[in-house]
Formats: sequence, structure tokens, C-alpha cells
Amino acid sequence: MVDTDSNAATSFSPGRYVLGFQEVDQGQLPIVGGKGAHLGELSRIEGIDVPPGYCVTTEAFRRVVADAPSLEDLLDQLSKLDPDDQDAIGALSAEIRGVVSGLAIPDDLAAALTRPLAELGENTPCAVRSSATAEDLPTASFAGQQDSYLNVVGPEAVLEHIKSCWASLFTERAVTYRLRNGFDHREVRMAVVVQRMVSPAVSGVLFTADPVTGHREVTNVEASFGLGEALVAGLVNADVYQVRDGEVVHKAVATKQLAIQPAPGGGTRQEALGAEVQQQPTLTDAQVVRLAQLGRRIEAHFGQPQDIEWCLADGDFQVVQSRPITTLFPIPPTEEPGNRVYLSVGHQQMMTDAMKPLGLSVWQLTTPRPMAEAGGRLFVDVTERLTSSQRTREEFLELMGKSDPLMRDAMQTVVDRGDFLPPANGADLPPVVAPPEQVETDPAIVDELIASNQASLASVERDIQAHRGADLFDFVLADFQELRRQLFAPGSRQATMVGMDATWWLNDRMREWLGEDNAADTLTQSVPHNVTSEMGLALLDVADAIRPHPEVIAFLREVTDDGFLDELPALAGGREAREAIRGYLDQYGMRCVGEIDITRPRWSERPSALVPVILGNVENFEAGASRRLFEQGEREARQKEQELLERLRALPDGARKADETKAVIDRLRTFIGYREYPKYGMISRYAIYKRALLGEAERLVRAGVLGAVEDIFYLRFQELHEVARTGEVNHQLIERRRAEFRTHQALTPPRVLTSDGEAVTGSYRRDDAPDGALLGLPVSTGTVEGRARVVLEMTGADLEAGDILVTAYTDPSWSPVFVTIQGLVTEVGGMMTHGAVIAREYGLPTVVGVPGATRLIQDGQRIRVNGTSGYVEILS
Repeated sequence: MVDTDSNAATSFSPGRYVLGFQEVDQGQLPIVGGKGAHLGELSRIEGIDVPPGYCVTTEAFRRVVADAPSLEDLLDQLSKLDPDDQDAIGALSAEIRGVVSGLAIPDDLAAALTRPLAELGENTPCAVRSSATAEDLPTASFAGQQDSYLNVVGPEAVLEHIKSCWASLFTERAVTYRLRNGFDHREVRMAVVVQRMVSPAVSGVLFTADPVTGHREVTNVEASFGLGEALVAGLVNADVYQVRDGEVVHKAVATKQLAIQPAPGGGTRQEALGAEVQQQPTLTDAQVVRLAQLGRRIEAHFGQPQDIEWCLADGDFQVVQSRPITTLFPIPPTEEPGNRVYLSVGHQQMMTDAMKPLGLSVWQLTTPRPMAEAGGRLFVDVTERLTSSQRTREEFLELMGKSDPLMRDAMQTVVDRGDFLPPANGADLPPVVAPPEQVETDPAIVDELIASNQASLASVERDIQAHRGADLFDFVLADFQELRRQLFAPGSRQATMVGMDATWWLNDRMREWLGEDNAADTLTQSVPHNVTSEMGLALLDVADAIRPHPEVIAFLREVTDDGFLDELPALAGGREAREAIRGYLDQYGMRCVGEIDITRPRWSERPSALVPVILGNVENFEAGASRRLFEQGEREARQKEQELLERLRALPDGARKADETKAVIDRLRTFIGYREYPKYGMISRYAIYKRALLGEAERLVRAGVLGAVEDIFYLRFQELHEVARTGEVNHQLIERRRAEFRTHQALTPPRVLTSDGEAVTGSYRRDDAPDGALLGLPVSTGTVEGRARVVLEMTGADLEAGDILVTAYTDPSWSPVFVTIQGLVTEVGGMMTHGAVIAREYGLPTVVGVPGATRLIQDGQRIRVNGTSGYVEILS
């Protein structure tokens, strides 16, 4: 072993090319890579047996590739590739692998890399494994993206496989992963682990948290005979065990037809298992429990759940690898005692994407009470609602069921288990949403609410101009009180609830009296004061202004940046086009996808986001479409009203029922449009705040305090306030938050999450749909067939008239595309969420809350959407 000085772990020099496991710790990850660092740490844990070995450091890799100057140009080309361009990635990564594999290892370096083999036994079989510096990190595992080789015998074979590991830094999968997750190809180095081979009777993987549900108290063990490669490669079905509280709580013994064993002379071979062995359990329950205990010890050392590779040889367990499980959704931190249940705010707000720290903190300042945070998302702790009186619990579950049946069912599942939450304590809590007080059906009430909000917005936009530096933050902080007053004013909430209550009343009574589902849907078409649907229709008017000018249309088709508005006046009809677009932005430019996160770029900041929708409107509609669509909705609503009243009058006691229904319809059409306005007012205020904060960020950049304007997005409001006051900032904190945000983006938030980390999924528990149909929540009645367009970003919406939009969620920013489509399917949503409200207004058959819709429905397939019964059929 080169340089066996006891301080080698902390005194690494550029000439040091190998380190024994006992010399390695987590702090040397840049030298030995993720896998090597973890093996060094594992070797230090009492009671954990790790096969001996050593790490070939990144200095060896660095020295060898330094003799290949052509790599620089190839890496330049690689960094510019689109992660979705698999053909280009495949060709270029193969070329780079060829260059690396062909490099010669100098004799002195070869001697250094193979000298430690003498300690393992000169011809002892070894495992040679890649260990990249961006591998097995707490936030990114990179598992399986580089190569590993088993049963490698002799120094020459070890050297060849070390080169193969270096080359595997540029596999297609590894390159794509780095491109998608923002890792610089030049910053990632490759170390290699050389470890004595174990010839196990049984091997497998152990997860110290359930990798499917995220439950932190459940250990998952998968096991097969022989080497673990059969399991990793999917060649065998593994035995699966689950351990909780020191007991095996689930066991599934698979039929294992083969095992992979070391081959004489090197490499591996498949071995068929006899019939008497195939269904034999690989482990006893006692061994499984013992293995789970070892896993908990390793988890405690690393401080987070682990994915552990293990093997059983001569009756003893040996650990050959451990890496963090990076796919688990984090548990919200809390100081509250006992088990907790959390609901996702994003599923209610139609924005399940990760939010940046500034966005999270601004939302927390907006809400009337603090919310839990985890994984860049917001959650509400509903434990108290579920453990109070039976009445309180049932009222809460019923309310949530109206909004999101999957969320309700998941909570009911937790309650029904009986072992997670304490029994109901008998305490009645006030309802989450109080029944609306009686108000007159008077349009002037809505007019006054809107006028009050507009006056408040005008006031803050005027007054904020006078504030700079720390004083600006004091002003904004004080103004949050006015924002909350407007948002949660009793009159405003009352108007909102009156409209929602009228919807529920009509649907319930028409189902009871006439046997008709979702009768309120058509009645809500083209109601007054719905600012979100008006926003979609207004973009049709913008298209009307552009349609007569072919030169403008041709120009817009080539737009790639956000400075295009300044170029329009040079074109025939360009001034009219610019005026129309700017007029729209003056009214709606504060909106964008994911608008509850103040850090998201608004349309006013990125007007190019609207160009594809404008061009679609130019092509798909004729002049005056906005007015015609609105008038058509009004006619259909009036006709529906007359039809219902006539049918009611024919019933026993029909006159009373018709009169009562007429009064509720009037209330519905008076107040339901206002449902969209409070959020519009909130987002308008956010836009005013953001313009001021960006101005302050530019000042801090000019002063050299911040490196970039966008740095403020990774600070919470209170932290940014302090930066403005002191002129000092923690740049490491910003970079750490930036990396955390990238990690959060890859996570999928659950609707319901427990303090054990379990993501509880609900079911619709229905049998009223055709076989194979995708179940969801019906929110806008009608049935439609058409081409599915699976769209994940509104800016990529290439829609034609008659298409059915399939997407993850739709917040108000999606409403401009609603005028083109004829149906809607989303993965997230509820009866009163924004997408549902606008779909009813436009008369679009809609099913929301369809789990996995964007994955199960392929773009271009023909589908049938049943917005009355709540299911989607894939027809072709």
C-alpha cells in the first residue's frame, strides 16, 4: 500500500493514487468518489463486516485523461446537448468512452494501482466498481449509472477493468442524468473501488425505509441465491421481506430459477437451480430481523435512510455498499408530539411543483396560520381534525371528499388502521369552512368587493415606489396585513362560499329530484366577473388584432426570446400587434404557471410564453370568437335553466321546487364568478412586490453583494431583508439551497403524508366504469372523444381545435388554452379548484385527479372523456 502514514486520510497529496478503506472517510468524497467514501465509513461502524479493499483515487483518473487533450473539445460538445436528444448523446458518449478506454496507464501508475493486491492476495478474485464523485450523494444516488465488474482475477485484468470503470463515467445514462440535473461533466471525476470478492450463498438489497410508500419504520429486504447481479439485472424474482418493530410483518417467497455464481478463472456464470431449491426461502425470519438491525445501525451512522447491498457467506452478513435513498419524500419537521398527518397544499392550489425558498416564505406570510414545509412543498397538519370528535372528523372528511376523493380516502385509510392516530377525543372544533351567512342576490356586492381590491392594489403600487433597501422590506412586510385583509375578508369569503354552496345545492337537489348529475356545470357557463375565463377570451381578442397582418404572424413564429415586442413596430401591423399584447399584459401579465410561487417568471417578464397560444388562436379561430363563445355559453346556461325549471314544475310540489331552484340559480350566477377573483388580487399584489424586490436585487448585484439577481430566490423573505440591511450574504447558503431545489424538483409530493414518512395513496373505490378505464373525479359534465395531447408545460402546448388536453395540473395560467380544446384530463384537481371552475365555464367535459394520466395516456392517442361519470377510456 502506498504511503501508510496514519495521517494519510487528512494529508492527501496529488501523488497519492490509492487509499485503503481504513484510510477513507466521508470528507474524502472528491478523492475516492461516493461509493469509496461510503465503504470507508462502513468500515468504521462497529459490528459491520465489510470485505477489505482499496480505492483508486481521482488523481489516477486525472493523470491519465490529462494525456488526452481531445477530451476537452468532446466535453464542450457534450455539455451543449439536449438531454432528450438520445441519438446525439449515444454517439458522442460512445466516442468519449472509446478515447478513455484507449488511454495507456504509465508503468509507475500501473504499479501503484496494483501493489495493494498483494495484501488481498495476488490472485484473489476482486470486484472492481466505479465510484464517481457525484455518485451516492445525499441528494443524488447515480445508482447503476457507471459500471461494476465481478470476479476479476490478476493485476492485468484489474487494470483493464479500472479503465473500463473510468470510461463508464460517460455511459449514455450517466451523461443524460448529469445533463438533466445540472452536473458539470468536467467537475465529475471517477475513482474506482477494488474489493475482495465474496462468494455468497445469498445476496440482495436492504432498504431501511419502504422505497414504495416511504414509511421510515419499515425495513424492506430483497434476497436471491448467489451473487446479487441476478437480482439487479432482473433475471430472478427476489424473495421479499418486510420488518417492522423487530418482526417480519410480510414475506413473499419467489420461484428462483437461477443464480449467478463466480466463474472459474474470472467473470460470472448463470447456474440453473434445482426444483427442490427454487421455492426455498433464501433467509430465515431470524436472519431477516438480524439483517434489518444491521441496516438500522448503518442508517444511524449516516443519519438518513439507506439502500444497502449485502451478502451472506459462511453464515455471516457482509455489507458491500450503502447509499442514501434519494427518492423518499422528506418528512415535515415538527415540534408537535405524537404521530402526525399532513395534507398537500399543492394539490389544492393546482401547483405541485417544488417552490424556491423566497416563494415558500412569501406564501407563509400570506396564509393566516403557518404551514409545514418539506421537499420544497407546503403541507397542512390535519392531525387535530382527525383526532377530535367523531362529528368534527366526519365533517372534515366529507368536505375533503368534495374537493379531492383520493385525499379523503387516504385519510380514511389512516384513521381506519387504528394504530397510528389516537381515538377521537370528543372535542368539537369549529368547521374549516363556516356555512355562508344569508346575503342578498345582488350583483352590486361583487362589484364592491372588486372595486375595494382594485383600490387597494392601486394604493400599494403607488406607495411602494417611495421605499428602498431595508425600508422596502419593512413596507412589504406591513402590507401583507392588507393582503390578508383583502384575501380573507368576511365579505369576500362569504361571496365565494355562497357560490360554492349554490353549486353543491343544485347538484344534490337535481340528482335527488330529477336523477341528473352535475346539473350546475352548464349553469355556470359565461357567468359575470370570472376573471380567469375572461383572461382566456381576451387572448382571442389579441389574436384578432394580429390575424390581418401576415408579416407579424411570420415574425412571431420565429420568436425565441422576450425582446420581441420592441421589434414589432418595424413590421406592417406591428404597432397594432404590440399594443394588443401590451394591453393584455397590463391586465393579466402578473400571471404564470405556478403563480403562487413569487419566484416564477410572470408573463410580463416572459411574454414569449404567450406566443404559441396567440398563434394557435390566430389559426384556430375567426374574428369575433371571444364574443361568440361568451354569448354561446350564456345561451346554453339559459336553456339549461329553462329545461330544469320545466322538468321540476311537472313534479309533485313542482312549483315550490322550481321557485327554490330558480332562486339558487340566480345566486349561483351572481356569485360563482367571484370565486376566481381573490387569487387574482393576491397574484396581482405578488407582482407588485416582485418588481420592487427585483429592483432591490439589481442594486445588491451592482454593490457586489449578490452574484446574480436570481440569488434572491434562494433566500427567505426575512433573510433577504437582513441582506438588504447589512449588505452581507451567505453565498454558500444560496448554492446549497440551489442544489436542494434541484433535488426537490425530482420528487413527487404525496397527497397525504404521515410523520412516519409514509405517502398514503387513496382509491376511488368505484365499479361503475368500463374495464380498463382510468378513474378520476368528474368536474364538468359531458362526454367527448378526440386526440389526446399530453402537455407538461403550457409553453409547449401545440394544440388544435378539438384536442383533449392531458396534463399534470392546470392553474389559472392555463385558461388561455381552454378556448381551443374540447376536453380536459388532469392528474391533480378537485371540484372547486381553478381548472374545474373554468372547464365548467367553457363547457369542457373534464375529469381530474386521474393518477398517472400523463404517463398512462400517450400523446396522440384517441381517448374518450366522460366528465359526467368521471373516467377516461383509451380508444386507440
